[in-house]
Amino acid sequence: MADKILEVKNLKKYFNTPKGLLHAVDGVTFSIERGKTLGVVGESGCGKSTTGRVVLRLLEATDGEILFEGKNIREYGKEQMVKLREEMQIIFQDPYASLNPRMTVSEIIAEPLIIHKKCKSKKELQEKVSELMETVGLSERLTNTYPHELDGGRRQRIGIARALALNPKFIVCDEPVSALDVSIQAQVLNLMKDLQEEF
Repeated sequence: MADKILEVKNLKKYFNTPKGLLHAVDGVTFSIERGKTLGVVGESGCGKSTTGRVVLRLLEATDGEILFEGKNIREYGKEQMVKLREEMQIIFQDPYASLNPRMTVSEIIAEPLIIHKKCKSKKELQEKVSELMETVGLSERLTNTYPHELDGGRRQRIGIARALALNPKFIVCDEPVSALDVSIQAQVLNLMKDLQEEF
């Protein structure tokens, strides 16, 4: 029997709108084995991003089950979810909108490590940030630059480094290359494939 990291059963997410109830996600069921990739394909506005966000509980489901490593995380309280955030991460579609423009590259990558108290000293934090930058192919000279000073590919690498910072078991990739130039898309996809194999 395959080791399933995630099972989603009859997932629903409805939104109240002025025109009535919008069925954004309606009865979605799937499972993902550890170390595997599941691609969700559909036209714009069909609920792909919403599904990813509901699975991570960035949005609350209307109904259904989300089993992460066999446990229904819809029943988790706030403290349990904070702990779970270390194991489940997201890479957003638009690297520019998802990065804080007032923070440098190193501050953005360091943020999850600081929030989850993963480093005992400033030196350890700097080393971890450098290691993550190297992992995703970001030059050390970019440490103190800001997102607006970088191209889309480098911005998305920051998003990937931030998602990897806590060494998660599961990552939702919300169209992580759709906002990038075609020439950079292949680089980022190859990077993600390499990272999946490595980790």
